[in-house]
Amino acid sequence: MRPARPRLARLLPSLTLSLPLLLAACAGEEPAPEAVRPAMVARPLQDGTRVEVFPGVVRARWESPLAFRVPGKLARRAVEVGERVRAGQVLAELDAEDAALQVAAVRAQRLAAQADLELAASERDRHRAMFERGLISESAFQARQTQFDAARARLEQLDAQLAATRNQAGYTTLSADHDGVVTALHAEVGQVLAAGQAVVTVAREDALEVLISLPEQRRAEFAAGDDAAVELWAREGERVPGAIREIAPEADPQTRTYAARVAFEAAGASWLGQTARVYFLRQGGSGLSVPLSALHAEAGQPALWVVDPATRRVSLRPVQIGPYAETSVPVLSGLGPGEWIVTAGVHLLREGQAIVPIDRDNRRLDLAQR
Repeated sequence: MRPARPRLARLLPSLTLSLPLLLAACAGEEPAPEAVRPAMVARPLQDGTRVEVFPGVVRARWESPLAFRVPGKLARRAVEVGERVRAGQVLAELDAEDAALQVAAVRAQRLAAQADLELAASERDRHRAMFERGLISESAFQARQTQFDAARARLEQLDAQLAATRNQAGYTTLSADHDGVVTALHAEVGQVLAAGQAVVTVAREDALEVLISLPEQRRAEFAAGDDAAVELWAREGERVPGAIREIAPEADPQTRTYAARVAFEAAGASWLGQTARVYFLRQGGSGLSVPLSALHAEAGQPALWVVDPATRRVSLRPVQIGPYAETSVPVLSGLGPGEWIVTAGVHLLREGQAIVPIDRDNRRLDLAQR
């Protein structure tokens, strides 16, 4: 191990001389040139039309909360959410014991009134015969006639009361008034219900529509009857023709939007409650639109990376945009028709960065010559 020390001593002078040379060489080195990355660019599209998209939810045009017409305790519920029902099908029943007792009581009163009427008729006929033979006065006969009329009126009253009581007993059964699907349940067995309190909601399947919200500032651009196309999120690419059926006359006090219903034709209740898109084709747009992938944000405001054709450097420019379409967005101001913008990878750029412009086919573009 000792011979190694003289050898190390001989190397130290040479290392000492070479270190300053290495440091000097490093100090004179120029910084690495800035990497120029390729970026897909394009000019804004020029078009007089635009497609606007509004999200919404599929609803039934007629959706009825059904209720009993009499109060009582819920004894049975015959349906569950999602079941299809037919007109006349029993949905729920109340405890009908009290109603049955009321019917029995009125029926007994009617029987008594019927007996009273028969007795009054017999007395009237007997007194008429006696009056015709001159055995009694006319006032005595008229008293029996009045007694008969009162007994007949009492019987008619009880006939009407019995019919009404039977109707009340029938109201303890809740039936569907049309074909549909159960969309909600509002009461459970054993619950005491008031008359008119909702128990089951049934939506009709023969008329569906999408409920959307229109911005307050653009309410005047839409009207009932405007054509549209409806597409379910779950069935992307399948669009069904539709049209605006109605627009609410006043804005929602919380969202400040106008509720609009877009009617369309669809088969089956499987569409109910699903999320959908509603497309409107609008004429006379701003004339310029850019792909959605070109949008960037600056301080929360929309912006685009605009390319200088001479230097091929990008700068972020705020713009004003219109309603989003399916794949593009109209630019209302801040961009000229002949300018170049970056359409992909906008989140990777920085202000003043140099790029290599390419098109969709990955071909290099000379922006100064175009």
